[in-house]
Amino acid sequence: MSNTIKTTFLMIAMFLLFWVVGGAIGGRSGAQIALVLAFAMNFFAYFYSDKMALAAYRAKPVSEAEAPELYRIVKKLTMKANLPMPKIYIIPTSAANAFATGRNPAHAAVAVTEGILQLLSEEELSGVIGHELAHVKHRDILTGTIVATFAGAIMFLASMARWGAFFGGFSSDDNDDTGGIIGLIVISILAPLAATIIQLAISRSREYAADADGARFSGNPLYLANALAKLEEASKFAPLGGAKESTAHLFIVNPLRMRSFAMLFSTHPSTEARIERLKNMVGRI
Repeated sequence: MSNTIKTTFLMIAMFLLFWVVGGAIGGRSGAQIALVLAFAMNFFAYFYSDKMALAAYRAKPVSEAEAPELYRIVKKLTMKANLPMPKIYIIPTSAANAFATGRNPAHAAVAVTEGILQLLSEEELSGVIGHELAHVKHRDILTGTIVATFAGAIMFLASMARWGAFFGGFSSDDNDDTGGIIGLIVISILAPLAATIIQLAISRSREYAADADGARFSGNPLYLANALAKLEEASKFAPLGGAKESTAHLFIVNPLRMRSFAMLFSTHPSTEARIERLKNMVGRI
């Protein structure tokens, strides 16, 4: 199954989960209120998350004169990807990582750390930049915002369920129905967990898709595969200081230190799995 089809099915699953949970907890009106509130919160994030992310990591814009080699690589890949030239930023840290942001190709930015410029070869860096431009081309910020809106609405409904259970349900009938109260508690626990699992699955699917197209843009899957191997190893010794969970999904490799159990809730697939997929693409692009 292609990553695009998988993402589509997962987004449908998220919508159906919202529809079922909304009907079970708040009815049509309650679900509509939850969706409107979640949309309002994510509407702001959609338009300003790029500026917030760049500011959070003290990213500095650079011109062609200031970073000619980086600019040349980005320009070559944007032409290959048929994208407008994004703004380019450098993050002042020795940690090796990169991310792209922006609500659409016309408002995109690519940020790389000083560490990644020192660690990777030009070919490996082109694989990384290709991956980030693939996120831009796929409009993954928009996809993430839509998914976050439904996930946020489900979280709101789950909160309603917990309060409803605490006060004995949403109606007088529920007050005398222990099963109804227990049902609310179960839904309030399982619904957010299911929404989170779907959200993470979509994020991982988009990473695989960006890897595949990034490999095509750069011309060789091994460029990105070798880069990922270096970045994964480097992250163990020089993690990105000040990295935040809310923006971890933006980076090409997870900037947070994660224990084995926490990897189950990671926004990224395992680096080993990504490298294996890229190696399987050799000779097919």
